[in-house]
Formats: sequence, structure tokens, C-alpha cells
Amino acid sequence: MRSGTGGANLLALRSHNTALVLDLLRTAGPDGISRLELAERTGLTPQAVSKITARLREEGLAAEAGRRASTGGKPRTVLRLVPEAGHAVGVHLDRDELRAVLVDLRGAVVGERRAALDLGAGAQAVLAAVEAAVRGVVAEGLGQPGARAAALLGAGVALPGPLDHTRGVLHRVTGFPEWDGFPLREALAGRLGLPVVVDKDTNAAALGLAADGERGSFAYLHLGTGLGAGLVIGGSVHRGARTAAGEFGHQVLQLDGPPCTCGDRGCVEALCLDAVARGDTEEAARVLGAAAANLVGLLDIDVVLLGGRTVATAPEVFVRGVGAVLKARSRRTGEETVPVRLAPGGRRGVAVGAAQLVLGPVFGRGDG
Repeated sequence: MRSGTGGANLLALRSHNTALVLDLLRTAGPDGISRLELAERTGLTPQAVSKITARLREEGLAAEAGRRASTGGKPRTVLRLVPEAGHAVGVHLDRDELRAVLVDLRGAVVGERRAALDLGAGAQAVLAAVEAAVRGVVAEGLGQPGARAAALLGAGVALPGPLDHTRGVLHRVTGFPEWDGFPLREALAGRLGLPVVVDKDTNAAALGLAADGERGSFAYLHLGTGLGAGLVIGGSVHRGARTAAGEFGHQVLQLDGPPCTCGDRGCVEALCLDAVARGDTEEAARVLGAAAANLVGLLDIDVVLLGGRTVATAPEVFVRGVGAVLKARSRRTGEETVPVRLAPGGRRGVAVGAAQLVLGPVFGRGDG
């Protein structure tokens, strides 16, 4: 499975200006945008925009979308992005499940695969499962009319941390110490014949939310088989100096609390999952709210977004419970209450965000 020539060109991104134009074409949607508007919004000269758009049209990445009346002179030709001209794969490796999606340049899902997974089954078994899922979802998605010749840009893979995003190497994944030091990016790139980007599941989901239009600074809290946070500060994913930021689930709330799989006691992850196991979802939401309040006090973020399969079992309970804790905090501090919302995207949100790890650089977003 090899990426096409177009994919190599896209990933190389001849210039930052090309990425700016591509991103404006993406956000303009099917209605398109004129060259004059592109010049105004990018600050480029009309001549530079004409050269860039001509090249994008030659490569099949842009096409005419009709004409638009102008305030003077002849009608303006409007251009649009051709979403099916390129695709990226996003893979979410959970502790017991694998989900792979194929998305087009606009981020729309055109193929999806799910399979049971044992993250502790060993590297070769997991790599084989990922390879099968990726090949399957590509065959499914690119089998659509008009999509077969499109460039496959690469695969983004998201899984529980901690890990080294820059090198694509896993650290001591919570509950699975045997993965410590494993070069996942290199191993998967060799099997797939594609560029591969590796990141934490929470970071990928946060990146997907930002790419989909979530603005400002926010925290994405993911409660599934574990608990973590993806942090977007000032529009960019915050990974930290060692790409280890967001280990939200392992802040200690109760010094003599139940043991956690990380080796500590009283972690918010252990307390939440214990409450869920007892069937006390409201208590789990209250504990999650207490941890979220710590995060709000530390980072002064704009909004808290909740996701993950455990949240999906009782979304209203979690949104209401976390929100109640944050409202109580605001009454004590006199600060404005930080809103709590359910993150869009459902259970495929992490996988779609993983695909954005590949698409981000194409559109000038450095978070990929």
C-alpha cells in the first residue's frame, strides 16, 4: 500500500502559502471562494494566488464552483476544494477495541472498520490487526466511484499514553508496561508503506475538535476504559516539552484511595472507574467534575468537552454532574462558570482526530 504522487506532493507542501490557500478552500465548503477573496484573506498578491490555484487545479485539488456576481466588472470565478482528491486514515487503538476510519480532505468519513483488540496481546498481533483494518477501510472507502485514483496521504494512530509523539515511540502505557520503548510509528510505517503519525488518543480527539471549528482554549476529557485529557491552548494542542501533557487521569484526589493501574493510589481514573463499576454514574460524574475544576483553576480554559465510551453510556448524567461541580466552583470564586458540553463526533471522534494528525500539515496546521 503506497501513497500516490499527489500524496507526496501534499505532504511536502511546497510553501506555507499553498497551505493557507488550501485551508481557505476547505473552510469555504462547496460554495467555494474567489481568487480575490483568497488574496484578501491571505495577504498574498492576486498574482501569487493565481499561480497557486492554477497549480492546485492541475493537481486535481481545486476546481471551479461556478461564478459569483461582483460589485463591479465581470462575475468572479469561484473555486472549491476537491475533497476526494486525497484521503487519510485514522486509527484508534483502545485497550480492547480498534476503530479505523478513512476521511477525505474535508475530514468527512468515507469508510469505517471496527474490530475487537487486546492491546496486551503483543506487538505483532496488534500490528497485524492494525494492518488488516487499514487495508480493509482503504479498500472500502477508495472503492467509491471517482475515489480510486486519489492520493492516500498517510495514517494517524491514536492510543492511550504516555508516549513520545515526536519520535512515535510508546512509553509505559498505563496497564501495559510491555509496550515501553516500542517504536510504533516505525513499525507501522514499514508494514503499511505509508507515512505514520502517532499520538495520544486524547490529543488526537482534541485536534479533531479544533479542526472541526472548536475555538479558543478547551479541555477534552475522555472517559472510556481509562481517563485522559486533550488540551488545546490558544488554538494549538498542548503536548508539553516531553509530549507527555494531558495525563489527567492520574492526578491524585484521595491519598489513601483505591490502587490505580499506574501504581499510585486514589487517582481520578481509578475513582471514576470504581464508581462506574458499582453502577454509581452520578458519583463518577462528581469525581470527574472535581478533577475538571482543578484543571479549570490551573489553566483558565474556555470550555470543557466530554467524550469516550463511558460518557456515551450516560451523557446527560456526566454533563450535568461535571457542570454542577464547576458551577459550585464559580460561586465560590466569583468567576464566570466554564461551560460543559458533550463533544461531537461520538465514538469515532478519536479515530477521526487521528486522521487529522495527517491532514493538519496539509492545511498549514502544525499540530499534526
